[in-house]
Amino acid sequence: MNDTHENVEQVESAAPEEGAADDLASVTAQRDEYLDALQRLKAEFDNYRKRVAREQAEWHARATERLVGELLPVLDDLERALEAAGAHEEAKLEEGVALVHRSLADLLARHGLTEIATDGQFDPHTQEALLSQPSEAAEGAVIQVLQKGYTLGDRVLRPARVIVSAGAPEA
Repeated sequence: MNDTHENVEQVESAAPEEGAADDLASVTAQRDEYLDALQRLKAEFDNYRKRVAREQAEWHARATERLVGELLPVLDDLERALEAAGAHEEAKLEEGVALVHRSLADLLARHGLTEIATDGQFDPHTQEALLSQPSEAAEGAVIQVLQKGYTLGDRVLRPARVIVSAGAPEA
């Protein structure tokens, strides 16, 4: 009977070790699954990031191609104006330059470029004051535009450079 009792104790002491080994194997398998899933997710994200960068580069190239394609007629007009200047046809030169200006302005306007209004009071959000001079205009009024400013959509592309009135000159 003692032998049977000892055998039962050996089986009972071996069972927890086998259970621990099973738990360890289960945890290890679960860890490997998580690691595999994480590595796959990382690879998918890297592929996504590369695809997005490639698509952005393609989009940029297409946008540039479209803009340059639309500017080609303006280049043609400039070449015609230069040919007219070579032939000393001043009236045609002036007409050619006006045509180029008008076609370029129209093209840029179709793409959302608008000129910043400079009449009235100085606006620091859209204008840059280069000088302040005494004048008959009210203080802070724009009295001269040195360089036009433009917005593209709702963003200031280039502020208008202006001279601002400092008020009436002192007598």
